[in-house]
Amino acid sequence: MKVNRWLIGSVFILFSICGSAQSIFGKWKTIDDRTGNPKAIIKIYEEDGLMYGHVVEILEEGREKAVCVKCDGDRKDKPIVGMKIIEDVEPVGNGEWKGKTLFDPEQAMTFRCKLWLNPDNPNELKVRGYLSFIYRTQTWIRVEG
Repeated sequence: MKVNRWLIGSVFILFSICGSAQSIFGKWKTIDDRTGNPKAIIKIYEEDGLMYGHVVEILEEGREKAVCVKCDGDRKDKPIVGMKIIEDVEPVGNGEWKGKTLFDPEQAMTFRCKLWLNPDNPNELKVRGYLSFIYRTQTWIRVEG
């Protein structure tokens, strides 16, 4: 009887760990799709059924305290760390999320977006920004902790 409880408990824990490892929420390291260099850590979270994300850390040497000089309005000359760059993104099924607000502080531009986990590697997040019919996709890497 004890062996069965231990086995059932172990299986439950294993599935819990596997299930949480496949969540789109958490911390992600952005990788510049042109240079391959890490740029920042973004925390993605859910609030009221929608996805949001903000900059937790800038990884580029010398830019750790960067401000948004190209921005207008409330973001003008504000620190990029702490800035919300993903807002009001909705789940659309099949693990995909879509929305109208993916903000790039370097370009001071807002894009429509689509985000999904790489089906072959749940530690990779595909982030696609759209401007009209043109798009660019980056692969972000899951950060533990």
